[in-house]
Amino acid sequence: MRRLRPIDDDFMRCLFKDNIPLAELVLRILTGKPDLVITSCQTQKDMKRLVGARSICLDAYGTDTTGKKYDLEIQRADKGADPHRARYHSSVMDVENLNARQAFHELPDTYTIFIVEKDFYGMGEPVYPIERMNLLTGKPFEDGEHILYVNGEYRGTSDIGKLMHDFNCTDADDMNFKLMAERTRYLKENPKGVSEMCKVLEDMQKEILIDVAKRMIAYGTYTLEEIVRISGLSLEEVQSLQKE
Repeated sequence: MRRLRPIDDDFMRCLFKDNIPLAELVLRILTGKPDLVITSCQTQKDMKRLVGARSICLDAYGTDTTGKKYDLEIQRADKGADPHRARYHSSVMDVENLNARQAFHELPDTYTIFIVEKDFYGMGEPVYPIERMNLLTGKPFEDGEHILYVNGEYRGTSDIGKLMHDFNCTDADDMNFKLMAERTRYLKENPKGVSEMCKVLEDMQKEILIDVAKRMIAYGTYTLEEIVRISGLSLEEVQSLQKE
């Protein structure tokens, strides 16, 4: 737990849980909107409204006072930051936020923000904004879709540089932003916070074991007893997975 950083998925999940002020601070810096006010923020928000479509779970999903939606994602590896994934996250937010009989112009602006541990585009910039444009006129398409790739390696003197430094810190005492440091200290040093983190790590471990069991079942050459012994799950849990 001491080695965990805000840029690690499971730590980030606890960092932003029920913490609108911290989410607001981070989004203000990344979007360049110092007056941004967040009214709600959910971590691990499940999104699925179309039957048969691939579901996604947003790391942090926020809404501001004007109704704009923000998806903040931590992507440790470049593989997880594939542009098609950003496109899908954006499209799922669109489906989630337009109901039957609503006019298309009522669709809120959306921001899909990927914080990638490495410099995804390799140009040394702190943020890479992705916007649609009319190739013939050279003007923005202005459809309200915004995608940002944040360079987790950036260490300039700007707030983004300081924020990326904090995202890679393991020690709260080394952090620049008070809100980030306080939450990190709570999760790593306060008994109640440590308990919250332990529960998340236990849940993560269980998810890994379930995934192992599912793969073994799908492979078709393991007995139930072998799957139980290797995965550590109970026989009843493995049988339930087999039925699924």
